[in-house]
Amino acid sequence: MAMDFVDVWQGCINQESDDYSRAWSVLDTAEQAQAHKITSAVRHKEYVQIHAQLRYTLANTIQQAPEKIVINKTATGKPYLADYPDLVFNISHTTDLFLIAIAKNCQLGIDVEQRRSRLNLNGLVSKCFSEEEQTYWRQLADVEQLSIFYKYWTRKEAFVKATGQGIVLGLNQCVIDANNINQFLSIPKQCTAVNDWFVYDLDVGEQHVAALVTDQARFVVRQFRLV
Repeated sequence: MAMDFVDVWQGCINQESDDYSRAWSVLDTAEQAQAHKITSAVRHKEYVQIHAQLRYTLANTIQQAPEKIVINKTATGKPYLADYPDLVFNISHTTDLFLIAIAKNCQLGIDVEQRRSRLNLNGLVSKCFSEEEQTYWRQLADVEQLSIFYKYWTRKEAFVKATGQGIVLGLNQCVIDANNINQFLSIPKQCTAVNDWFVYDLDVGEQHVAALVTDQARFVVRQFRLV
């Protein structure tokens, strides 16, 4: 993979897949232990399928057997490859779709959500949007509110994942510029400057919304489908 690309792989979650045994066999003991904690059979199979696919995709990138890849985690839980410190990756999934992003020498976060109505939409906006964002969002027409909610939400989630801090960073502290939805108006002080971060829109179909955030402007995003 060239230095100037972010490769994003899109796959469908298949509950009817008969490849469970093979997928399970490539997971490490930590991943298997985490899978065992998931009591829902559906969620369990999703976890195994997605994390096995991550290993397959990484294996193709670094030319190593998927079961031999060593995935460690930072103190805040962000996964990384100790043997390939220049390679970065991130995953996200929703009900029926998952994304894997891989790049080099950057910070990287990705998020995908299914576009659907939510009964608690106003509550989420009050909790996770800044005052400026709430003011802008509440004056939109209903049909625009749903679209903008998911565009803002995926950008915020991708950003906090890119920093490695997760939602403890405070989604309402990561403020989207209403005049340029691919820029941040303000972010927490420990995350350097807003101009150091870049948002990329991802085309994942009409039923889903996805965004990628990185601290490098040089990238061209390449999207692929897993079959």
